[in-house]
Amino acid sequence: MSTNRKKRMSTRKLVSLSLLGSVSFVLMLLNFPIPGLPPYLKLDFSEIPALLAAIIFGPVAGIIVEGLKNTLYYLAYGSGVPVGEIANFISGVIFIVPVAFIYHRLKSKRSLIGGCLIGTVSTIILMSILNYYLLLPAYTWFLGYDAMSHSVKITTITIGIIPFNAIKGIAVMALFIPLFTKLQPWIEKQRSIA
Repeated sequence: MSTNRKKRMSTRKLVSLSLLGSVSFVLMLLNFPIPGLPPYLKLDFSEIPALLAAIIFGPVAGIIVEGLKNTLYYLAYGSGVPVGEIANFISGVIFIVPVAFIYHRLKSKRSLIGGCLIGTVSTIILMSILNYYLLLPAYTWFLGYDAMSHSVKITTITIGIIPFNAIKGIAVMALFIPLFTKLQPWIEKQRSIA
């Protein structure tokens, strides 16, 4: 492969990831609370551009889009307490990486659905653990509150974190699968020239 072609491809990839990161940031702004869940847990569809990046360019590209989205959000709206953005980045990565790996291995719509389900279950489990040991204690530390008791953390995770991650994973999958089906010829073309 010629040096000029490699440069064009890396420039194209850089521009694509920047655009997908920007779209992801805008989608993150279009968030809304889920009735019955704590109001600070808001649903958005910002993982969709990261999923596109991960499917076209590979899992690392999806991680980059997640990083760009959360960096832009923190720079524009950050409160000085970056725990929410860190949590969003981690949960996004936990969701998209299994989807990308499974899809790249099997390359079918069925593998995409399986990847989304595994990504959702992984997010539920790992974000529950991370919230218990790291994220909830970090919130209380940054805000200067007393440490949460075991029962408060368990309650927060049980009635907030677990249902939220289940709903978000299913909602993102329900929107992404038809979008993927519609865009599959374009996605395959992009993958062939990536």
